[in-house]
Amino acid sequence: MRDLTQRLLAYEAFADETSEPEDSATLRVYEKLRQGIGRFAGIAGFQSLASRALAMARTEAPSLSAVRVSADGALQGLGEIEHQFDIDKVRAGEFPAGEGGIILIARLLGLLLTFLGEPITIRLLRNAWPGAPFDDYCSEMGRKA
Repeated sequence: MRDLTQRLLAYEAFADETSEPEDSATLRVYEKLRQGIGRFAGIAGFQSLASRALAMARTEAPSLSAVRVSADGALQGLGEIEHQFDIDKVRAGEFPAGEGGIILIARLLGLLLTFLGEPITIRLLRNAWPGAPFDDYCSEMGRKA
């Protein structure tokens, strides 16, 4: 999931290099997931998944203790602890900043995979990122999606 998360973050960073400085790639990925999953599972369903993912991520990244998931599923407080990605480092495959955000997104994707299965998870990702290449995404079992 971490690999897939980093690919989504890199894709999002490249897709909108002109975004506002406070709009990190992690927050843009989270918002796209919130919109897509919210349409599929409803606001309460997404809020529940996101809250669980955040609780899981906090065990690995204590810096996320100040982050909250609101009743509508919006993420609050991540911007204050996460640094903006340096686009040159993203291109080089380095993600020194935003480690907590990476863990959070990876946990959220892991929960999606667990509860919805691989085909539906990949379909949700394709809807959120229509131009992203998910055909080469391999599941943990080594199958192609």
